[in-house]
Amino acid sequence: MIIWAFNLLILAVGILVVGLIKPNWLLFWMEKPSRYIIVGVSVILFMSGMVLYGEGNRQGSPLSEVAQQDKPTVTEVPSDLVK
Repeated sequence: MIIWAFNLLILAVGILVVGLIKPNWLLFWMEKPSRYIIVGVSVILFMSGMVLYGEGNRQGSPLSEVAQQDKPTVTEVPSDLVK
């Protein structure tokens, strides 16, 4: 989830930079696009990326650490449970 958050933040920054330089490239269907729309979309994407990052951190350990953990071995044999 944290990787998706970084991707969303990179997308927000990219949209903001391109939209502030050439708003016609992103809003090609509008006759006179405003930069306020670009800033609004970028702010919404930035906020959602930060929320996604926070939720990913709140989950606990990242997936890479979970995947690298050793699996506990079973020490009890089912025949030991029967008396």
